[in-house]
Amino acid sequence: MKGFESTSPEVRSILRRRIDRLGLKLEGSPVARFVRQLQKELRGKGIQKFQAVCYLTDEWGCPDREPIIGIPFYLADPKLASLEKRMNDLEDSRKIMMYLRHEAGHSFNYAYRLFETARWRDLFGPFRRPYREDYRPVPFSRRYVRHMEGWYAQKHPDEDFAETFAVWLTPGSRWRSRYRSWPAMRKLQYVDRTVRRLGARDPIVDQGQTDLTVSQMKLTVQDFYRKAARHNRAAVKLALVGDMADIFRRPWGKEDGLIPASEMIERHRVELIDKIAYWTGVRRQLVRSLVEVMHRHCRERKLVGRRRRETAYLVELTAYGTALAMNYLTRGRFVLK
Repeated sequence: MKGFESTSPEVRSILRRRIDRLGLKLEGSPVARFVRQLQKELRGKGIQKFQAVCYLTDEWGCPDREPIIGIPFYLADPKLASLEKRMNDLEDSRKIMMYLRHEAGHSFNYAYRLFETARWRDLFGPFRRPYREDYRPVPFSRRYVRHMEGWYAQKHPDEDFAETFAVWLTPGSRWRSRYRSWPAMRKLQYVDRTVRRLGARDPIVDQGQTDLTVSQMKLTVQDFYRKAARHNRAAVKLALVGDMADIFRRPWGKEDGLIPASEMIERHRVELIDKIAYWTGVRRQLVRSLVEVMHRHCRERKLVGRRRRETAYLVELTAYGTALAMNYLTRGRFVLK
């Protein structure tokens, strides 16, 4: 994998080591300060008895109906974080807190069993509704808040609550003014009233059960990333990368002011991924793989563009990637047969 080859010798030294033998711990790790920040924000909002307990695992999330937050293991070690940055664009401080606040919403919901109450069901929907990866959101619907990329609150009632809780918790979110007159305001007011009522009470479930912990992760570091990469590549194999020739072109002899299209895409790779993922809601890993396919196609065919038109190319690439991503979001694939 290209990402492995471009890492430092120090980082490559851990590739063949099993994750469960790396001695990773949350306490004292680089991500621990974000957990402390989350606890501080909860206390500042009057949540005194609920403990947002966290542990290291393979990805962000809470086990089903368990009030405990899973944090990706790579955030606990600088070398692993460096590798993740190369492979999947490491979360920055803002995104780490964004994800922690979202998962805290799940955990709070499970700790007090809010999802079992009639009022919760009336506002958010039935908790037992099946999860669907290929859910069909209604973009810009005012019945839902927006916190994470895309329209994630529409995925499931449980995600709707978690996103609403996260917006309510985020310092400076100004939720009262931003969501004024939105139907979603009723959900935010519910969270606010519920915290006032339960903030000083002991949770119904005070200890969550973990699922996969770092001590149970037998894969080597490189196998972990290869497995994820295979999954994402399979999802984008039908991307219509031939359209790159409609945006860029092959060089015609010697001409000044030309730069490789692949170089242009690489320079703006993170921004492209960020914007396409945010506005479409397609998983970031899939969008990243889509952009990588575009990059590879341009490199292999030696496509070029004019340097002075770089901004225009970037606009066109964003529109093109968004169109493909919306196909995936609404039809389950990037390109229809």
